[in-house]
Amino acid sequence: MASAAEQLAANLNFGALAKAEELKKRIWFTLAALVVYRVGTYIPLPGIDPNAVADIFRQAQAGVLGLFNMFAGGAVGRMAIFALNIMPYISASIIVQLLTSVVPTLEALKKEGEQGRKVINQYTRYLTVLLAVFQAYGIAIGLESSGNVVQDPGMFFRISTVITLTGGTMFLMWLGEQITSRGIGNGISLIIFAGIVAELPSAVAGTLELGRQGAVSTGLILGVIVMAIGVIAFIVFMERAQRRLLINYPKRQVGNRMYEGQTSFLPLKLNTAGVIPPIFASSLLLLPTTIATFSQDQGTGLLSTISAYIGHGRPAYMILYVALIVFFAFFYTAIVFNPTETADNLKKHGGFIPGIRPGERTADYIDTVLTRITVIGAAYLALICLIPEILISYAALPFYFGGTSLLIVVSVTMDTVAQVHGHLLAHQYEGLVKKAKLRGARRK
Repeated sequence: MASAAEQLAANLNFGALAKAEELKKRIWFTLAALVVYRVGTYIPLPGIDPNAVADIFRQAQAGVLGLFNMFAGGAVGRMAIFALNIMPYISASIIVQLLTSVVPTLEALKKEGEQGRKVINQYTRYLTVLLAVFQAYGIAIGLESSGNVVQDPGMFFRISTVITLTGGTMFLMWLGEQITSRGIGNGISLIIFAGIVAELPSAVAGTLELGRQGAVSTGLILGVIVMAIGVIAFIVFMERAQRRLLINYPKRQVGNRMYEGQTSFLPLKLNTAGVIPPIFASSLLLLPTTIATFSQDQGTGLLSTISAYIGHGRPAYMILYVALIVFFAFFYTAIVFNPTETADNLKKHGGFIPGIRPGERTADYIDTVLTRITVIGAAYLALICLIPEILISYAALPFYFGGTSLLIVVSVTMDTVAQVHGHLLAHQYEGLVKKAKLRGARRK
């Protein structure tokens, strides 16, 4: 078995992609889906003046709208049909996952397996529609109160905007699910990744133009570039970091043969939650601040105060951002990794951690180790997302150079490469098995 694995690893290379027909279909499907998404970010809402929207966005892009626009792949600046992007779906997922931990009915559904997950996913879709309708109506009101943006304001415009933006969000949610099942990797993350990467060249060009005009010093631009390279290297290092727990399997006898005990490792990622905490944190912070931004002209003191205190780059925003990142790092880790279930599986297969009694003691030990490394992982996420945000807020540079965008781009790239590598590995393994069967048939 070891020699087969070594042979497989030696033969594995991306040149095998030409022979992996299933993988090529998945890659082409993913690329086609992302092209459809990018086309949608250029289709404006019916009944608006795109030039007027662009003028307003240029004045407000340094605030929360700029951050929202980064996640939406530029669709907010063009007020396109995908302006809401998939943020309502992410917000709905957060709410449903939180409710799953506290509502007994949802918790019971979660334990039912595949059927229960389907029901929970359906609840998430319903809540996504409600949140999208709410945010779309707020955007419609905000556009009407922004001067000459809307050509024919009124109830018809509001209804058409709500239907268009909500439909755009639901289409992207469906598209993300299709990429996950028929393409490569997590479709939701890839959609956000595609939006950031597609707008990155224009952000770089805009920054260089600011340097040419003298608005930003050359030294500052070089400093940000060096910082971005350092952040990328740090992200790669931390995303690959693991705490490996030694697992021993005792000797066992099968018939008249005695098999030696085996040793393996249980890998625990330092950042189990991945890019989810920054996305969740940004999504929650965008929801109230977007409402406040669009409602400032209505004269509501409370909303204006909220917008002033938790605007992007403000101390309250930074504190809430870090707190939410830390919270979701622990929360999402608790959802995706169950120490008790892992300990039970080890016990069933006869595995044990040296010096730790199998069963409950093993679960407690894994939970303790996981908690400790999650503290480091949460601190890493907060550091990566906070320091560049502070520098960019005071330097007035695009959000695309921030820690959140770099974390999403690097992490999704690593995950996608791992997915491609896994498909190639499976394809070559199948090829080795077929060759072994053919050799066996010829010998007979």
